[in-house]
Amino acid sequence: MVDPNDESLKPWYRQFWFWFVFGPLIFIIIMCGFTVSIALKGADDVIIDNYYKEGRMINQALEQDKRASELGLSGDLRFDLATGDIVLKIANAPTDETLMPQELLLMMGHPVKAAKDQLIALKYISPGYYRGELLEKPEYAWYLTLYPINDIARRNDAPWTLSGEINFQQGDATQLVPRVKN
Repeated sequence: MVDPNDESLKPWYRQFWFWFVFGPLIFIIIMCGFTVSIALKGADDVIIDNYYKEGRMINQALEQDKRASELGLSGDLRFDLATGDIVLKIANAPTDETLMPQELLLMMGHPVKAAKDQLIALKYISPGYYRGELLEKPEYAWYLTLYPINDIARRNDAPWTLSGEINFQQGDATQLVPRVKN
């Protein structure tokens, strides 16, 4: 006669020793899966590994900043966070179409998450004035770079650049200037 309380006759998933031995291992595997998914979703941006190319680009950027300084360029940038409008006033704007095209590109770089970066086209509205619209409402601090081009892939060909920073907790206006002074 078969004893219904006999442990050896129960299926494997109803055995006490199976769960006693494998339960913690199954729990650890599940927690490792959660940890890996958190690490992949919250990973830092990749560190640049081509230092030679980046060094050349830094030299190019310094030349662009020097050119903006020689031209005496600076800009007042104002954000209207309620409507999403951006207005740029460039002081000492040259009339040359190659230096001041009909469209400028404002790169808003988030200091932590590259996925939040915004590229905003600023359209000419009158001499020295440009207007654009925010893609998303920004918060906290941002790095700003202004290029006289309409395609970010051609940023190394830009004749000049202006740079600045803004913290939207402290205000909605900032000044863009060349990083290099004469």
